[in-house]
Amino acid sequence: MTIMYLNLSIVYVFSLFSRFVVKPNGLEENEIKPNKLFALLAVSSLVVVSGLRNNIGDTYYYMHSYRITEFNWESFRFEGDFGFNLLQMLLQQFSSDPQILLFTTALLTNVLIGLTLYNYSRLFELSLYVYITLGYFLVSMNGVRQYLAAAIIFAATKYLIEGDWKRYMLIVLFASTIHQTALILIPIYFIVRMPAWSKITYVLLITSILIVIGFDTFLNILFIAMEGTQYEGYKEFQAEGANFLRVIVVAVPIVVAYLGKEKLKDILPSSDVIVNMAVLGLLFMIISTQNWIFARFSIYFGLYQLILVSWIVKLFKEKDQKLIYYGILVCYFIYFYFEHAISLNINYRSNYIFF
Repeated sequence: MTIMYLNLSIVYVFSLFSRFVVKPNGLEENEIKPNKLFALLAVSSLVVVSGLRNNIGDTYYYMHSYRITEFNWESFRFEGDFGFNLLQMLLQQFSSDPQILLFTTALLTNVLIGLTLYNYSRLFELSLYVYITLGYFLVSMNGVRQYLAAAIIFAATKYLIEGDWKRYMLIVLFASTIHQTALILIPIYFIVRMPAWSKITYVLLITSILIVIGFDTFLNILFIAMEGTQYEGYKEFQAEGANFLRVIVVAVPIVVAYLGKEKLKDILPSSDVIVNMAVLGLLFMIISTQNWIFARFSIYFGLYQLILVSWIVKLFKEKDQKLIYYGILVCYFIYFYFEHAISLNINYRSNYIFF
């Protein structure tokens, strides 16, 4: 865990400096952008730690597959997640060492996420801090393909907010070549562009609760729909449900956003999209209490919670904002320690980083 603690410290300090050293430029308070150099240093730490690992989650299997598989045009097929295979084929032109795959995916994933948070977060350092402490950074080193697909779509937030559906759909289709579950974002586009806290929001939350109640029936229907696809193997996948504590942690910022929805709309005009995506993340997290596999779908929506958390501090009275800010730091760190050190007992290993 030493590397994880060190990475958290470096990312937070550099991203905090990125906001403190900004020179006045005549922009409105909510439009000020962090210093690019310090923001880059913060994201660089994420890339290095993720890219130079040799364990955590599915990392071994990605490395093993890269070693034993020769990706070439003779065996290449434009089917399934062919985009990821194309990436591996290109990388094998430079090196047969699987570390190049891990570093490249870490670079693409974390730069895209960092850039989007840079553009939309109110408190950049808080978004990156929660990215690590909530466990999303850890998951990005496990579900490599899906997190890369999610990062690509997350980078298209501009088109989602502006309603540029053609460009957004093209990016979703591109991301689906990395991981086909990205296609879920096509119908989601039309849902999240509706006003936050409208009837559809409550329908979605009630639906998630009903799914939990009748989970076995829902699961059977889902597996029937997945027959004949590359994901039909999930039928044999047995896993415990997600910890309910995670549901609570994900729900709290959404509850705060609801209580301050009028002010949030004033200070963040694009809050409808951000809130709706975060609510969908909560929906899948509720369902995942029955089977952890459904938490994988929340990957596409959880990234928006990082933006939301950075804005809810500003929903409180100015005299209370520091207390809320420090409260977030402490509470998320406690959760980080519980999940990483106690629950998962993470032991980061690398052939290049030694402590």
